[in-house]
Amino acid sequence: MTSEVNSHRRDMEIFMAWKQQLVEGYHRFRASHYPEQKSLYERLGKHGQSPKVMLVSCCDSRADPSDIFDAAPGEMFVLRNVANLVPPKQDDLKYHSVHSAVEFAVDYLKVEAIVVMGHESCGGINACLAGAGDDTNNYIGRWISLLNGARDRVRGRANETDMQQEMEFEGVRESLSNLMMFDGIREKVEAGELHLLGAYFSIIRGKLLFLNENDEFEEVPAQ
Repeated sequence: MTSEVNSHRRDMEIFMAWKQQLVEGYHRFRASHYPEQKSLYERLGKHGQSPKVMLVSCCDSRADPSDIFDAAPGEMFVLRNVANLVPPKQDDLKYHSVHSAVEFAVDYLKVEAIVVMGHESCGGINACLAGAGDDTNNYIGRWISLLNGARDRVRGRANETDMQQEMEFEGVRESLSNLMMFDGIREKVEAGELHLLGAYFSIIRGKLLFLNENDEFEEVPAQ
């Protein structure tokens, strides 16, 4: 019984320590960012959001798009998931989180651009290369299997030293291609009303790359 009590006490101490970190972060937010943007938050809360850009990025804690693009609240409509994936179009109308977010951004918010951003050292990409997508009997395996086609293409042209980065690039291209499967998106792109962009963030170097007209990733010059 004593060991169970001690174990429960340790669990509570850990929980309270994490909660305290969150509370301290909130206090910093209230002391710095919030006073600077109080009127912006009030306006967004009362009148709604009208972002011009949707950002599809990885949920990796090291690649926060709001930090990378120095975006203020309300500037970007952000969707984050493992390996920044947009699945192919599906007609079953089940619970497709990514598709519903894209539809909301395009049809309701009327965004003018969708950016798919990959990043360096992506764990989802690494899992795919390690074969996680070959076992679809669990959630992550089924999700990562969306990249199996990209993995096979990359294996056919890349060597072992650059496989990870080439897969990170190819994953962005795959998601952009999948977006064009949606009639509403393709029509808006062809009419010049919507633009699709591919981006990539190097965590180690703090560098941003954009996909150019030659379907290659090109580094954005630093000022």
